[in-house]
Amino acid sequence: MSAAVVCCGLTTIDVTHVVTAVPTANQKVVARAARIQVGGPAANAALTVAALGGRATLVTALGASTLGDLARHELAAGGVEVVDLATDDGAPPVSTVLVTEATGERAVASTNHDRARVLRAADESVLDGVGCVLVDGHLMAASVALCAAARARGVPTLLDGGSDKPGLPTLLAHLDAAVLSGDFTIGDADPRCADRPAPTEAHPADLLAAVARYGPSVVAQSHGADAIECLLDGAPHRIDVPRLPAAQVVDTLGAGDVLHGALAHAIASGAPWLQALARAATVATESVRHPGALGWADRLPRSDGSGRAR
Repeated sequence: MSAAVVCCGLTTIDVTHVVTAVPTANQKVVARAARIQVGGPAANAALTVAALGGRATLVTALGASTLGDLARHELAAGGVEVVDLATDDGAPPVSTVLVTEATGERAVASTNHDRARVLRAADESVLDGVGCVLVDGHLMAASVALCAAARARGVPTLLDGGSDKPGLPTLLAHLDAAVLSGDFTIGDADPRCADRPAPTEAHPADLLAAVARYGPSVVAQSHGADAIECLLDGAPHRIDVPRLPAAQVVDTLGAGDVLHGALAHAIASGAPWLQALARAATVATESVRHPGALGWADRLPRSDGSGRAR
């Protein structure tokens, strides 16, 4: 199988400040450090694939704007090929991130994708030679189309399930795997949508089983530094996450995105799902020891200057 991955979904511009404490109402604080960089689940996953030596293509919505150009430049520098579905001069969403210096915990405010934007359809040729498709659900129509086409080609499809989104059941029907965040729930994204199931119980096993009923044969849920719960063809499994001393945790921003990108790379490389999850957990754990979602990648050796490590 080819170690090539298509990631489809959200790209943001992240404005990150490292603070001693998150400010309260009407309080101003002086940041210890600041940075502006590309973010978003699909974008960070694509950058992770490229950093691990894979061929990464990101299907997203940038637009003809200064912020869109900034995102394109940063993604190209990270070795990611971009397919921009935007047809306007709009801009990627901007996220404000506050990272607490002592713990590495982060607080994020973001507008996410503007669903009013008009996007063109993705060309299925983007799937040529691909070993895995990863979607985050932010570009739902494009995600459904790409996953349906990928399944028809026998290409594994994977969801970064950060949160429930309108239309998710339709997408789940075209997925081989869904890896959910620790606070994921299904059924409450938009009560006006006719396709919403009833909200699930909080117990992880119930949630995994509920999501599996929509189609994925692999459903897993990450819990930060705790073990990943997984349902594989109906059988439960636990994947241990490497433990880090609290003093080594620098920044948890994007750790989940790195987990998904590393998982997609492992699947595209031919690894079975449980082994791939274990590999991905190791990469995600390493990521929190460095600033930003891709700080760990900057420590990898570079080969030809065309991006991150190959």
